Amino acid sequence: MLQCTAVTPAPLDEVLVAIATLDGGLHDPPPDPALDHYLLCEVGEHDSRTEHAALLRPSETPSRPALWFFWTGAGPDRVHRIGPVPWCPAVLRLLDTGSVLQCSFFDRHTASHSWDVTDPLGDLLAGGSVSDEEPKGRTQP
Repeated sequence: MLQCTAVTPAPLDEVLVAIATLDGGLHDPPPDPALDHYLLCEVGEHDSRTEHAALLRPSETPSRPALWFFWTGAGPDRVHRIGPVPWCPAVLRLLDTGSVLQCSFFDRHTASHSWDVTDPLGDLLAGGSVSDEEPKGRTQP
């Protein structure tokens, strides 16, 4: 499944407040907001009724929720919300290598898990260094 291609401008003031007030506060400064003022939906392709989602900041520890930006619509019709959401509990066990990957999306996402989503643009920008055979996900601690 291909990654969703929806993009939206980030409301920088709301994003910075959400990051600063995330449980645990700021331990290191957020990236320069001038560089990341657009957000790309990270989940697999989905219908127009499903919210788009972009990870704003991972949690300090894998067991804590991450900060996500969700939106629907575009332009003046766009509706968004920002909040901490637990990680998806799904795991992929690769028996031949012994690897265990955890889905890198939020809990209860509707599209495929992260290891089933391909990002052709990201692969192209990486110079083809990402193989179609390498599943993507968070490594389980």
